[in-house]
Amino acid sequence: MADDASPLRRDPIKSSVGNVAAQRRRRQAVAVGKERRESLVRAKRLCRIGVSGSADGDGDGEGDVSPGNDMVVDEEQSVLEAQTSSAVEELKAAVTYQGKGAMQKRVSALRELRRLLSRSEFPPVEAALDAGAIPILVQCLSFGSPDEQLLEAAWCLTNIAAGKPDETKALLPALPMLIAHIGEKSSLPVAEQCAWALGNVAGEGEELRNTLLSQGALLPLARMMLPNKGSTVRTAAWALSNLIKGPDSRAATDLIKIDGVLDAIFRHLKRADEELATEIAWVVVYLSALSNFATNVLVKNDVVQLLVERLATSSSLQLLIPVLRGLGNLVAGDTNTTHTLLLPGSEVTDGVVKVLVKCLKSEHRVLKKEAAWVLSNIAAGSVEHKRLIYSSEALPWLLRLLSSAPFDVRKEVAYVLGNLCVGPTEGDARPYLIQEHLVSLVGGGCLSGFIDLVRSADIEAARVGLQFIELVLRGMPNGEGPKLVEREDGIEAMERFQFHENEDLRNMANGLVDKYFGEDYVDDEVAG
Repeated sequence: MADDASPLRRDPIKSSVGNVAAQRRRRQAVAVGKERRESLVRAKRLCRIGVSGSADGDGDGEGDVSPGNDMVVDEEQSVLEAQTSSAVEELKAAVTYQGKGAMQKRVSALRELRRLLSRSEFPPVEAALDAGAIPILVQCLSFGSPDEQLLEAAWCLTNIAAGKPDETKALLPALPMLIAHIGEKSSLPVAEQCAWALGNVAGEGEELRNTLLSQGALLPLARMMLPNKGSTVRTAAWALSNLIKGPDSRAATDLIKIDGVLDAIFRHLKRADEELATEIAWVVVYLSALSNFATNVLVKNDVVQLLVERLATSSSLQLLIPVLRGLGNLVAGDTNTTHTLLLPGSEVTDGVVKVLVKCLKSEHRVLKKEAAWVLSNIAAGSVEHKRLIYSSEALPWLLRLLSSAPFDVRKEVAYVLGNLCVGPTEGDARPYLIQEHLVSLVGGGCLSGFIDLVRSADIEAARVGLQFIELVLRGMPNGEGPKLVEREDGIEAMERFQFHENEDLRNMANGLVDKYFGEDYVDDEVAG
């Protein structure tokens, strides 16, 4: 199996804490599409305002429909659906009409359908499909048609593709023509609108992505990303990020190999406005999450430094999230890549730590969580990397977050702190403790935070909490570990797993209680 098929960026440390966060990278790459759809960036986008360079309305005062302008508010959905069905019938008649003004008649009919499909947050897509819109719209995309007609037809298809899964799949007959019109012979507005439609299709799921890839959508979309024209490049980059999001890694690897793509990524990250840089950063996220080959190419060409610069200078949450995720993927590459990239004392390394601390200090939960995830991967590396984080400004912030942050942030922070306390090992060898780090962190008050995780209903968090308790019981000097754990009610927290359905956690917790809090421990307390 090819290297790109590996689900890991680096081998997980065979330790009691382990770098489970690194193992989740590919799973996060797939799941992040849902995050974008539910929060900052939709995986599928309704087009209400025309692409740059398109002339809509012909100066008739009936231009684009914007969210604050002509959206349906009180109009009954049934009326809108009836109008849509009627508009499709009008379009069919216009397409068959061969008399004087035939072209303008087709464009006017297309424009009316497009406006109806743009007027509501939930467009009447089902009515359009039931009326037979797809075949007639495909016909309107035929070669030799005027740009105005191509643009309106592609716009209609874009908004149909933004609908429900079955509605998006209805575009299958249109895909070859949409792909054909993103070629170099098309005008920019037409190519961009077709790319938008394809991006919506790709955002629907793996099956449709594979169909687009098999029909050759990757190369023309990649070429659209090469110039410096912002709107077109932005749309192409967004569509590409949907197209390569996996879970198969081949598309990501193929993309980075296309001539000019790496240079375009570098150039846009360095010079582009924040909107374009955001879309390019999402491309980097999926390239680095899914393809080891792409990761190595990006690292060797100093993309990490560009991401660090963006993190240091931007305050846009929409940009910071993908930049931070991409940075995390790159610095958590295979062990050799990470060692080469993060040299203690180097300018790049200092820059990485500085921007991660900035994100830990942020008031945005998602930035704190992502920064902790990146740090957990770095902390799972060499002893030098562990010392780098241990001696940085990040440590006091991590300790603070473990006790006060939302649960998902605390869980990521726990991985960082746990990984700081164990050294890397080869094979299945027992990990050695970095006692200096363990004593310092426990002295900083982190034990109660880990015990709180043990009490949580989250299996993964509870496991990390138990693993840290094991480190404390085993590693604190002078046998202090059991007393410290008992003082924080750790025994009670572990006993809840006595009959737990998860066998691993049950055995781990019961084993720790039996080993460290058996009769000998009780006798010591009585004797004291």
